[in-house]
Amino acid sequence: MTAILGIVLPVFSLIFAGWLARRIGVMGPQATSELNRFVVYLALPALLFDIVAKSSWHELWQPHFLAVFTLSTMAIFTLTVAAHARHSGFEADGPVLGLAASYPNTGFLGFPLLLAALGPWSNTLTLISTIVVACVLFAGAIVLIEIRLHVGSHPLRVAAKVGKSLATNPLIVAPMVACFFPTTGMAVPQPVEVFLKLLGGAASPAALVGLGLFLGEKRQAAKGAGTLTAMLVTLKLAVHPLLAWVLAVTLFPLDPPARHAAVLLAMLPTGTGPFMLAEFYGREAGVTARVILISTVLSIVTVSAYLTMIG
Repeated sequence: MTAILGIVLPVFSLIFAGWLARRIGVMGPQATSELNRFVVYLALPALLFDIVAKSSWHELWQPHFLAVFTLSTMAIFTLTVAAHARHSGFEADGPVLGLAASYPNTGFLGFPLLLAALGPWSNTLTLISTIVVACVLFAGAIVLIEIRLHVGSHPLRVAAKVGKSLATNPLIVAPMVACFFPTTGMAVPQPVEVFLKLLGGAASPAALVGLGLFLGEKRQAAKGAGTLTAMLVTLKLAVHPLLAWVLAVTLFPLDPPARHAAVLLAMLPTGTGPFMLAEFYGREAGVTARVILISTVLSIVTVSAYLTMIG
């Protein structure tokens, strides 16, 4: 419990710092948007580039773990998007809500939590999950949002707009360009590595402060937001890890340590990525912010219970 609190409490401190800064007027109404743009266009691309550039294709090739984590994550995302489309139609809000239900905070919470709970060997599995979340789940959500924003246009025109948006999106371009290094075996030059570390290191704290700034805004909750938030939190903290466990036991058997890693990673609370995307596109940022906050609080209980159960 102490190790978990030591990881989660700094997260709340950063969120609270942003909330307090907005409440007392230190940061103005445009601060959330500008800080989010800094994360999306500078800090997070640097972090993703650094992660992929230092990866090794050989150590990352763990097909059963990859299948368990990817399929469980994408299943929750797809289920949420489909349910929203059935209820509200073909809107860009769906992919954002899908992210809120399926996007685990692997980058900020995953590495320190699994390191403390399972040991250094788990870093590779956490890295795999982080790449899946950033380069498959996040990129897929961006594609769906762009398609839905341009629905009704000629298919070729839609494809051109989506292609342009993806080709100029730093969250997709950065990890793709970084693939050059693990593919060729070359190392990132030292000055570039220092630059990436400095800039990428700002991604998580800036995103968390930005979340606090958003929560510090006085606004009226939308009708039915409480029910929607509860459903998304349940999917994230309960259904997602349960599905990962089922897959790890049945279709893609994993040894106990790897199985526990997959379940713990799926059990992590919603990360700040969905909020950054929601705020950037102006889609369901309020619901997403509440899901992140509530799931992070409740994860102290759920993760502690699972760690106690596995001894």
